[in-house]
Amino acid sequence: MTTNDTNAKTGTTSENGTEVFIPLNKLKKSPRNARKTPHSQAIIEAYAASIAAKGIFQNLVVEPELGGEGVETGFYFVSIGEGRRLAQLLRVKRKQIKKTEPIRCVIDTVNDAHEISLDENITREAMHPADQFEAFRQLHEDRGWGAEEIAARFGITAHVVRQRLRLGAVSQKLMQFYRDGDLTLDQLMAFAITDDHARQEQVFESLTYNRDPYIIRRELTRTHIAASDRRAVFIGAEAYMEAGGAILRDLFTEDRGGFYEDAALLDRLVIEKLQGISESVRQAEGWKWADVHIDYPHANGLRRTYPQPVDLSEEDNAAYTTALDEFNRLTEEWDSAEELPDEVNQRFGKIEAEIERIDALRHAYDPDVVSRGGMFVVLSHDGTARIERGFIRAEDEQTGSEAETRPDGDYYAVNGDGEIIEDGSGSDSDGGSDEEAEDDGKPLSDLLIRDLTAHRTLGLRLALGEQPDIALVAVTHTLAAQTFYQGVEAHCLEIRPTSVYLAGHADGIEDTAAGKALADRHAEWAADMPRDLADLWGFIDSLDHASVMALFAHCASLTVNAVKQPWERKPRAHETADRLATAVNLDMTAHWTPTVRTYLGRITKAHILDAVREAASEEAAERLSDLKKQPMAEAAEQLLAGTGWLPAALGTPEPAVFAERQDEEGADTRSADVAGLEPEAPEPDTTNAALADGSALAEGGDPFNIAAE
Repeated sequence: MTTNDTNAKTGTTSENGTEVFIPLNKLKKSPRNARKTPHSQAIIEAYAASIAAKGIFQNLVVEPELGGEGVETGFYFVSIGEGRRLAQLLRVKRKQIKKTEPIRCVIDTVNDAHEISLDENITREAMHPADQFEAFRQLHEDRGWGAEEIAARFGITAHVVRQRLRLGAVSQKLMQFYRDGDLTLDQLMAFAITDDHARQEQVFESLTYNRDPYIIRRELTRTHIAASDRRAVFIGAEAYMEAGGAILRDLFTEDRGGFYEDAALLDRLVIEKLQGISESVRQAEGWKWADVHIDYPHANGLRRTYPQPVDLSEEDNAAYTTALDEFNRLTEEWDSAEELPDEVNQRFGKIEAEIERIDALRHAYDPDVVSRGGMFVVLSHDGTARIERGFIRAEDEQTGSEAETRPDGDYYAVNGDGEIIEDGSGSDSDGGSDEEAEDDGKPLSDLLIRDLTAHRTLGLRLALGEQPDIALVAVTHTLAAQTFYQGVEAHCLEIRPTSVYLAGHADGIEDTAAGKALADRHAEWAADMPRDLADLWGFIDSLDHASVMALFAHCASLTVNAVKQPWERKPRAHETADRLATAVNLDMTAHWTPTVRTYLGRITKAHILDAVREAASEEAAERLSDLKKQPMAEAAEQLLAGTGWLPAALGTPEPAVFAERQDEEGADTRSADVAGLEPEAPEPDTTNAALADGSALAEGGDPFNIAAE
């Protein structure tokens, strides 16, 4: 029988300072405890884990509960140690101990319970975090405990333990700076991204006044590759680590898969994997050579050919017809269904795959081109292998033996694409006279030929200007001849399409989804072009109007240049680009999104906040205003996602001027009609007259440059 039981039965008073064991179910929360805010569940869990592993180190301080006549009831109020009492009750609930578990307590009947509970929570100093980090590290190294075991003994998560172990592994020099207040905890966490002490200290010494955590992380990972990089996506973490690579993980921020430490190893793995793909494709298709590159070699200087239309075999034609019939039958059968059964979905997928397979057979490279040509296998923007076929090296070009004859009997050379190579014969002289033409056997003079063809040119200009349909074919032929058959003057319209090299202005732009879509469209048209340039006019003339317009639009689109250069002064050109964007209803949200890499990491904090304010709300911008640049940019990327927000440089102007003009004209007409009067005759239009004499003014009063004959 304990002292407490004896006192309760005899009605005697508990002696101050006595250490006794009291059953847990006899302990109560003191009404005079200074802590009114309840203990958090996390701290109770931590107490319970610690007690389960090591027991209770510190006695609870209690005072006896008194009844109405001042007699002890046998229960005790806990003045100090309420968290430990709650932890033991949690252990009872989990059936780890009984509710009568004896708890070692000290009876205090002298001090004021409220004061000592307040004293317990105030007059103490927490361990410095640096000491805690190093203590956890010591438990790990000296006792061999892993994060899970340490977490179980201290009632915290294994992730928290890993964070503290990582912090405990920071250079002792930097840890001392943290103790001395020269480094903040956020900065220390940034240094903990790597356990290379020499590198940590090197970066610390190189820092200037700006010690933002994101700057520290950036410097420590400057030679590393983010897991989101296309090379890392292509290889994968498992294959990279099997090859001996290590991945650096940041336990304190979202690192999206970490950072690959060995960039050289990753590049080697990418090249090896691309080489494997290229060799298998080369052998399967019969190409003479295959080169692999991580980035597409845009300036390769090689002539490129494209697959040509071919007839399907009877077997493929039959298979295509069967697949198409089944697709149409299933479509009609399930047209009204809101949701397709899994087996029907799978069947649709197989049929579509078969149709795509056969469609791919409708174009093929000439076997001669395959035997002489090659391909590039490169890494695409999305981390997949990209195969570009049909390139011919200079030493593999066909020569000499491919001489052919013109219909009139003259000889000329044709290259591998059917392009006419002039033989250079004939005189360039302007000498001679008309009289020389009278001699038998002598050709007409160059002077006379020039005179006659000048008249013919005039006639062509007059006639072509009266036949828009033929003019469309002629312009399309001129553009297509220079777009798809480079190096040969095969057009008679003096129209010169030029195309700015966008990769020189925006790194990686040609590897984006939009860049790939444009390249695919070009390749589709190139595959339809006749092999012989002499057949190009007939090809275009045989197309229906919609196809001619589509080819014309594609060739014209390649000449668009809306790039703004700081040294250029072309305000009218950029105004035209705006009008073009309005005319085609350009929506850049389909091709571009604001991310840290593309935009937010390259502008000021003020611009970031303006973007968030415009796309989200003033409140959202206020929440970000105290953040550092990198965290602010990352948070803004999340807030802007899906909003359709674009910077002004990518916006498409609304055609407000035209709408207002139409509204005003309509209002004037309606007003006259309502009044029962004929609309007033419009005032003479002076615009055309102004344009004729070059005196027209642009918006803002600036004169247009007027071209005249």
